[in-house]
Amino acid sequence: MIDEEGFRANVGIILANTEGQVLWARRVGQDAWQFPQGGITDNETPEDALYRELHEEVGLQPEHVKIIGCTEGWLKYRLPKRFLRYRSKPLCIGQKQKWFLLMLTGNEEDVSFDYGDPPEFDDWRWVSYWYPLDKVVSVKRDVYRKALKELAPHLHAETGKKPQ
Repeated sequence: MIDEEGFRANVGIILANTEGQVLWARRVGQDAWQFPQGGITDNETPEDALYRELHEEVGLQPEHVKIIGCTEGWLKYRLPKRFLRYRSKPLCIGQKQKWFLLMLTGNEEDVSFDYGDPPEFDDWRWVSYWYPLDKVVSVKRDVYRKALKELAPHLHAETGKKPQ
C-alpha cells in the first residue's frame, strides 16, 4: 500500500522481555540486524499487519504477546536513490511506519523462523533497549530513534525499569 507521496505503509515491531531487553533479529545470510517489520496490505489495519508480520517473521501468535505501546503517528524514512525501482508504478520512495512495542508473555522458545516464505531472519538475541540505535543501517536510524524514544515510557511503566 503506497500513499500519494510514495511511502509504503509498514509496521515496525519492538518485542521486549520482562528485563526490558528487546528482540534483535539477523536477516537471512547477512550480517544485518534489525527489528521485525513488514508492509500493510490494502485490507489490513496496522494491528492486523502487526500480528501477521509477527507470526511470519518470528513465529509468535497474539497469545504470546501483549501490546504495551504504539507510536501516535507515522514515522517515515526515504530509501537511498540506488534502491528506488523507477519502473514500478506507483514509485515507492520510502516507508511510513507505525511502531508497536510488545511484551513477550509466552516463552522465548516460541520464537521461530519457520513461518516465513521465505524466512526473513535466521538468528535472534536479546539486546539492551538502546543497542539497536548504533547497529541498524543508517537509513533507518532516525526512525528507530524516534520510535524507541516515544515508546520507552511504556516499557518503563510495564517493567518498572528504565530502558537501558
